[in-house]
Amino acid sequence: MADKQNHRSRVGRSGEDLAAAYLVSEAGHAILSRNWRTGHLELDIVSMAADGIHFVEVKSRVFPMEAEPQESVDASKRRKMVSAAIKWLKKNGIDDAECSFDVVSVVFKGDEYRIDYFPQAFIPIIDSYNINR
Repeated sequence: MADKQNHRSRVGRSGEDLAAAYLVSEAGHAILSRNWRTGHLELDIVSMAADGIHFVEVKSRVFPMEAEPQESVDASKRRKMVSAAIKWLKKNGIDDAECSFDVVSVVFKGDEYRIDYFPQAFIPIIDSYNINR
């Protein structure tokens, strides 16, 4: 059981490292935060690009898998990302910024990997979130 958990942690960490490198080298982002936590909420990557701040969820899997990694970013995960993003913005004193919610999918197959970047994977309706939390 511990070996399986360690393997999942290594896959997740490797995926996040590759995603961050991809965002910098291929998408022109600057990394502002990684693995930022507040309470039970976490943001994998927060980056800045010419079009604003990006809150990025990274999903990593090992081939073969039942579904594409990005499909696991469900409504619950999206709500948590938005809540964490609001807290990140408040903590950093940012009250007026264009924000995007992105997903990076990393699939490992042996020594090879595939990265898929989904900018603006979803657009939240902020009115449905309690911004004053």
